[in-house]
Amino acid sequence: MSAVQPEVVLAVTDVAGAEVKKFMEAEGVNPEVGGLRVSVQPGGCSGFKYGLLIEDQPAEDDFVLSQGGYRVFVDPFSAQYLSGVTIDYVSSMQGSGFTFKNPNATGGCGCGSSFTA
Repeated sequence: MSAVQPEVVLAVTDVAGAEVKKFMEAEGVNPEVGGLRVSVQPGGCSGFKYGLLIEDQPAEDDFVLSQGGYRVFVDPFSAQYLSGVTIDYVSSMQGSGFTFKNPNATGGCGCGSSFTA
């Protein structure tokens, strides 16, 4: 039995998940071992910014969330800011990329990847 972890509820839309799988395949990452790291870092135009990275394996203290056919890794610092977040992938005339909908954010900016908590 594994230790009980606090729950991190993070949603990745099907469209974003398909993009994640494409990136993992392009980088040769095995979805059973590797996954998508979702993190929050100090910085950005509103105080915090989101980070996405494909990684070969989780760190020892990561929360590991199963998504459809791949895994998501969240470090303990980021977990407190990511609960309830929805990650989507949007294509528009301005370009395409991942977007974050965070119900806990108290402010943000036009770039969609920075927030205030």
